[in-house]
Amino acid sequence: MKSNTVLGKLYLIPTTMGDCDPMDVFPQTIKRSIDLIDYYVVENDKTARKSIKEVNPEKKQSELKLFVLNKHTEPKEHLEFIKPLLEGLDMGLMSEAGCPGVADPGAVIVKLAHERGIQVIPLVGPSSILLAMMASGMNGQSFTFHGYLPIEKDEKKASFKTLERVSFEKNQSQIFIETPYRNNKLLEDLLQTLHPETHLCIATDITLSTEYIKTKKIAAWKKETVDLHKRPTIFIIHKM
Repeated sequence: MKSNTVLGKLYLIPTTMGDCDPMDVFPQTIKRSIDLIDYYVVENDKTARKSIKEVNPEKKQSELKLFVLNKHTEPKEHLEFIKPLLEGLDMGLMSEAGCPGVADPGAVIVKLAHERGIQVIPLVGPSSILLAMMASGMNGQSFTFHGYLPIEKDEKKASFKTLERVSFEKNQSQIFIETPYRNNKLLEDLLQTLHPETHLCIATDITLSTEYIKTKKIAAWKKETVDLHKRPTIFIIHKM
């Protein structure tokens, strides 16, 4: 759709976090935006087209112009992606799952938009980080998201202890994630490393029918078995 100004607007369009009815988690503003926008920067062409079709089955896929932004994208391509915006056309930015720009490569496009005076419009949708924090019962006044922790065993366990110490000293919740196929190993290492009284929230498959969110002390988690293999999961720790 054409913007009323010289420059187009960049709409940050959330996606679902798995197989569910989009209208269960999206407001109508998402559908209205997708109805009108044909140009998108996306993390994955196939899943983006699927997301768009789920929201608007009547949208003609042949009219969509998708620019793929992922870890293989060269920085010089970023400016090419926003050309429609500079020509007065509105664009959508879509993450692979959840909200774009948060734990997502799309942040670089948002940065470029701001540098060029392009209006950025974030739309409401599910954020696994915030939803997990909301449901954890931990300190929502002070928390930090760390993304992925080190893979190497000793470094990973050292990072656990550091986050636990910071959590206690600052009364601050510490949030992190892992590649889904390594979730069970991460949980095993957490249970072996953290203090028995430290609280751990496990939030997995958020917004899906298989959603599982629980907060317990490490000592209590050691008595429970949970399978997180290949299930998107948010981990939060807080030592009080």
